[in-house]
Amino acid sequence: MFAVCAAGFLSAGLAYAVNPVRIDTAKAHVMIRRPALESIPSLIHSESDPIDTLDTVNEHIKVILFGDNTWKYYKTPGFQQETDIFDEAWDEVNSNPYKLAQEDLPYSWSVWLVDSLDQYHCPFQGDIHPRGKFGPRRGRRHQGVDLPLKTGDPIYATFTGKVRMSKYLGGFGNLIVIRHVNGLETFYAHLSKRYVEVGDWVNAGDVIGLGGSTGRSTGPHLHFETRYKGFAFDPQWLIDFKTGELRHRLFVLKKKYFNIYSNYEQDFEDEMRNEEEDKAEDAERAAMKWYVVRSGDTLSKIARNNGTTVNAICRLNDINPNATLRIGKKLRVR
Repeated sequence: MFAVCAAGFLSAGLAYAVNPVRIDTAKAHVMIRRPALESIPSLIHSESDPIDTLDTVNEHIKVILFGDNTWKYYKTPGFQQETDIFDEAWDEVNSNPYKLAQEDLPYSWSVWLVDSLDQYHCPFQGDIHPRGKFGPRRGRRHQGVDLPLKTGDPIYATFTGKVRMSKYLGGFGNLIVIRHVNGLETFYAHLSKRYVEVGDWVNAGDVIGLGGSTGRSTGPHLHFETRYKGFAFDPQWLIDFKTGELRHRLFVLKKKYFNIYSNYEQDFEDEMRNEEEDKAEDAERAAMKWYVVRSGDTLSKIARNNGTTVNAICRLNDINPNATLRIGKKLRVR
């Protein structure tokens, strides 16, 4: 039985092995306030065949063992598809099936990209073409990044998910769109070959097609997009294409990233500066000390009991030394 299962996994394109990383999601949501977590490399290819399949305490999660003593988790597709994400605005014809206005979206929200079971693979590793970055281009919106390649180079599914589109579509040429469990969609355009069809379940690292130059293209390259609810944002917020690494496990997606003038290279320094300012404000708030005025209190008495001065209290509360203190009034003393 194990041999049959292992062969089935291999035929599904799962001959990769990675060591899982466990994350305390509850703590992460509290502690992480910006998209800057430890980077994650692409799946590691295993040259060995799968030799065994082990059950876990969850009947929908298996462990695949390889001949080189590596292993990986495998979640059954049926289990992963038990979510409304694959029912909402599911359209096999239109590239953007959502009918949402940006103002209907929250200012920001957290998107888990990978966890201890879900993995990642760079769609194609390489330098982004200088004129192929996210942003306005020749009067149009260039909603992804362009990665030069050779016709026939393999293109990989970035995350696990379900194929929503696989067709030739205008300027995209041969296009594949995959919707993922976290709600993101990834676009792979200008392909010379498409290996998957609508409704196929693919795993991170599966070869879904071959690079090419179909559609509106001046040479072989992969046009890669990341979208949420139909809105595109710079894929570089997620992936360092030069190293092939995923920048973080938890991504804080902000509505402002959908602006065509907002891209990773221009905005990252601002994000870092804002984070430092936020930390400084947090530290200042943590250091604040307050005192509630009681009967018989005077500014000098309050200052003496709290190790400060009358002038300091007046400055922090914008009052003068002769101000009348009302019982119950809250004064900042630090």
